[in-house]
Amino acid sequence: MEVRSSFVDHDGVRIHYLVANEHSSSVPVLICPGLSETAEEYMELMEYLSPRTCVALSFRGRGQSSTPDSGYDLKPHISDIEAVVRDAQLNRFHLFAYSRGVSYALGYAGNNASQIMSLVLQDYPAEHKQMPAGWVDEYIHQYLIPFSRQRNIRPEAVRGIGNESIQRTLAYPFDKRMLVLRGMLEGSLLDDEGIKQYKSMNGKLKVQQFSRSGHNIRSTEKELLFRVISDFINFS
Repeated sequence: MEVRSSFVDHDGVRIHYLVANEHSSSVPVLICPGLSETAEEYMELMEYLSPRTCVALSFRGRGQSSTPDSGYDLKPHISDIEAVVRDAQLNRFHLFAYSRGVSYALGYAGNNASQIMSLVLQDYPAEHKQMPAGWVDEYIHQYLIPFSRQRNIRPEAVRGIGNESIQRTLAYPFDKRMLVLRGMLEGSLLDDEGIKQYKSMNGKLKVQQFSRSGHNIRSTEKELLFRVISDFINFS
C-alpha cells in the first residue's frame, strides 16, 4: 500500500492527512477519527480497504496537525474536513467516522450531501455534545496522561473542546446510503433512542450490532468491523 503524507494550511492551522492508494480509480473513502485519534491509527483499515483510495485526517490539536489557541467547537472541525477535501481534490467519496468524529462528519454532510456516496457512522449519536463540568481535568489526568496519548491529542485541544463545545442536534433528513455501527455492551455511546433518531433521518438505514463490543469496536471485533465497512462501501 502506497501512502502519502500531506498538510493543508487552513486559516493558519496546518491539518495533516494521509492518502493511501492515491492513483486508484475507485471512489475514495474519507476517514474522520475519534476524539483523541490520529490519521495514523487508521492505517490498518486503509490497508484492509486496499486498493481503494483512502484519506484519513488528524483534526486540529491531534497528531501532526497544529494546535491553535482556540477554534474547537463544531464549525472549525467541519472546516478541517473541508480543507482536506479541497486539498486532496475529493469530488465524490464515502465518509466514515468514529465516536466524536461522527459529529464532525454529520456537520460536514449536512451542507455537502451531494459529494457523499455513503455514510458510515460508528457508535455515536447524531449530536454534537457539550462536555460536562469537570470533563477536561478527568480526561487529561485519568486518560490522556496515564495512557500516554498527549501526542495523539494535546491537553490544549482537550481544554478547547471542553470550554468551547456547544450542544447541537445533528439529526436531519439524509437520503444517501447510511450504515450505523453499534456496540451492544457497557461503554457504548449509542442507545436505542439514538438508533431511533438515525432511523428518522434515513428510512433505509442499515444498523450493524456488535455483540461483543462496547464503544471501541475495533479493539474487540476488528475483523468483523472491517468486513462490514468494506462490504457496505463496495456495494455502493
